[in-house]
Amino acid sequence: MSWWRDLPAHEPFGLATLPYAVADLPGGPRVVSRIADHAVDLTALARESGRVSGAKPADTNAEGANAEGANARGTNARGTNAGFPGASWDHPSLVPFLDQGPTAWADARAWLQQILSSAHHDESVARSLIPLSSLSLRLPFEVADYVDFYASEHHATNVGRIFRPGSDPLTPNWKHLPIGYHGRSGTIVVSGTDIVRPCGQRKGPADPTPVFGPSIRLDIECELGFVVGGGSRLGEPVPLGATWDHIFGVVLLNDWSARDIQAWEYVPLGPFLGKSFATTISAWVVPMAALEAAHVALPGQDPAPLPYLAGDAAYGLDIDCQVEWNGSVVSRPRYREMYWSPAQMLAHLSVNGASIRSGDLFGSGTISGPEKETRGCFLELTWSGAEPVTLDDGSTRTFLEDGDTIVLRATAPGPDGHVIGLGDCGGRILPAVPAC
Repeated sequence: MSWWRDLPAHEPFGLATLPYAVADLPGGPRVVSRIADHAVDLTALARESGRVSGAKPADTNAEGANAEGANARGTNARGTNAGFPGASWDHPSLVPFLDQGPTAWADARAWLQQILSSAHHDESVARSLIPLSSLSLRLPFEVADYVDFYASEHHATNVGRIFRPGSDPLTPNWKHLPIGYHGRSGTIVVSGTDIVRPCGQRKGPADPTPVFGPSIRLDIECELGFVVGGGSRLGEPVPLGATWDHIFGVVLLNDWSARDIQAWEYVPLGPFLGKSFATTISAWVVPMAALEAAHVALPGQDPAPLPYLAGDAAYGLDIDCQVEWNGSVVSRPRYREMYWSPAQMLAHLSVNGASIRSGDLFGSGTISGPEKETRGCFLELTWSGAEPVTLDDGSTRTFLEDGDTIVLRATAPGPDGHVIGLGDCGGRILPAVPAC
């Protein structure tokens, strides 16, 4: 009965991982965790163990709870809703749990690991397990604001060489601040959602004027997305040393990109319609507490960043990703080679006084390394289409074709030799709408 305590160290979703998601369950959608190929109904388990009553909280509107919660209070959410956070799991969103802050997150994780590790609770755990194959997973939280960064020096250098040949590939500001753009939160979708090929303006080198139609250079970007919990007051920056109190967890993120639309529109204000049509995230949010063994030093920042971006909180993460194109692994990006830290990204995001709130999401930007096989987008991997990729079935690709499927996967080192898994992030390309 206690198979979950006997999982091998290489199981990516063992007791050291315990990510969170939202699943459709009898009685309504609510928060679950994961152990191997089963979900754990956290509300049911908390009730079985006597930690919460059977009554559902009166306010089940997660978005409203967020607006009236940490943001309205203008706190960093420490000590908010003190006590065991189990009631916050009986919601169709992680936002009420995110609102409770780092003490509650740590208490919940310690409780869950203790319950799953104790033979005394075997029967309660067994009654709370549900095979993943029978579940439908939702977007795990309402995305409040979405910012995407550009934190890989290798990616920024390659893109600069492709888009601005003959010029310095890095812009003068790149090594002084984490560059980013504000994305469209309403088009972020959960893994498994089909992606419709976007339409827009493009102008190729031989086109005398721009034309309108479906993108013919549709691309992916393999990224991590960081999930924010707790709010801050407008006008009060989040200092670097406090950023990890607000970074709850991480998802895999695919920033689908229409390179032909992007290339025509991005000067002078940056990405717009070439990015905003869809962004996919994994259904499972891995808490940062699961990644403590994956902390690594940054690869080196020269020149030294300004004081508000400097400190011990600015570290990287040892996460290995892989990109599957129609089932063929075509790239293996390594997050540990990123130039800017997640903490630096959040500190810079708020340094002008911009407030944050539970459900904010910020992307790392494309994860790319120095070798061709570690490039995290097809613009780089095929060098703007000049070097096609050969898939396992013998077919070749430069950019995405209708019907193509992309799946991002990732793992990180865990404690005592265990492996930490991130949930898959996948999507299939559908043809453009007929109106194109």
